[in-house]
Amino acid sequence: MAGNVFGQMFRITTWGESHGRAVGVVVDGLPAGLPFSEADIQKELDRRRPGQSEVSTPRQEKDSVEVLSGVFEGMSTGTPISMLVWNADARSTAYDAIKNTPRPGHADFSYMARYGVRDHRGGGRSSARETIGRVAGGALAKLLLSRFGVRVVGHVQELGGVRAKPLSFEEILQNVEKTPVRCADPEAAEKMLEKVASLRQEGDSVGGIVEVIARGVPAGLGEPVFDRLDADLAKALMSIPAVKGFELGAGFEAARLRGSEMNDPFCMEEGHVTCMSNNAGGVLGGISSGLDIVCRAAVKPTPSIGKPQRTVDLSSGEDTEIEIKGRHDPTIPPRMVPVAEAMVALVLADHMLRSGFINPRTLLE
Repeated sequence: MAGNVFGQMFRITTWGESHGRAVGVVVDGLPAGLPFSEADIQKELDRRRPGQSEVSTPRQEKDSVEVLSGVFEGMSTGTPISMLVWNADARSTAYDAIKNTPRPGHADFSYMARYGVRDHRGGGRSSARETIGRVAGGALAKLLLSRFGVRVVGHVQELGGVRAKPLSFEEILQNVEKTPVRCADPEAAEKMLEKVASLRQEGDSVGGIVEVIARGVPAGLGEPVFDRLDADLAKALMSIPAVKGFELGAGFEAARLRGSEMNDPFCMEEGHVTCMSNNAGGVLGGISSGLDIVCRAAVKPTPSIGKPQRTVDLSSGEDTEIEIKGRHDPTIPPRMVPVAEAMVALVLADHMLRSGFINPRTLLE
């Protein structure tokens, strides 16, 4: 299986399956001289860990990270950093009954079509548990970016049709972790919780929109044509399980605007060129403009639901019905927030190294 590597100069390779012995990541390209510890990685992993609230799966995993290489005396050495998280609470027998009946909305059928074999326990490699490696790698990317004044924050902007009011970057930063749905608007968060609770009782699930904002990104990141910054951001977020759509800035609303409404007028502010609005989402011609990077991911409802669904029995070739057991998130966006932040941070760290904004020896000078 190819396609497990993301990035060029700052690169991650994730590995492992949902019900295998462990999952993890190898990070290559982190410059030498960055102070970090397992606690820095653990802080981010704790945010995506299951079993934290009524809006997540009851699967209990500590997700304790072990850093196996690439750090000496609390500092990165510039060599590959390997990180591992052991799986502890996998209950594989819950999936034996559906081994030959592909779950609607899952990758079961497409994996069989592609490889002819699959790990049916919890979804195997296609499980969102793979994102542990992304978050661990993204934690290092965030630490690197913070040394250069770049901050990345995500939040649930919409869930089950309930939309948060417009909020400032600082408001999101201060309030996003105060509610289990990771919505920084308290009133909207309460309505979202009620929506999830209602659907969970019905054995159903709900999707939403996760927005990520990066502040302090310098102008000039990105390679025009195929390696555009916005194209890499789209790939990063669209590669997350359950994401079905991507927007940057005004996004799809841009199709309904006039040029006079969409364009962001330039102006001078404290001796620097900036814009009076940010409909472009911080990217012009595939290159960062210096304004906030603002992107969104549309997340589908969790496909594993308690209601009966139509499928086929691959062993008999007949139509049948499936009822999915096991432990599943009633909604994905709240736990996806740290994953989306990680993917945006990985793209920005990669492009800052590629564009020369970060010299690999800078941290040692």
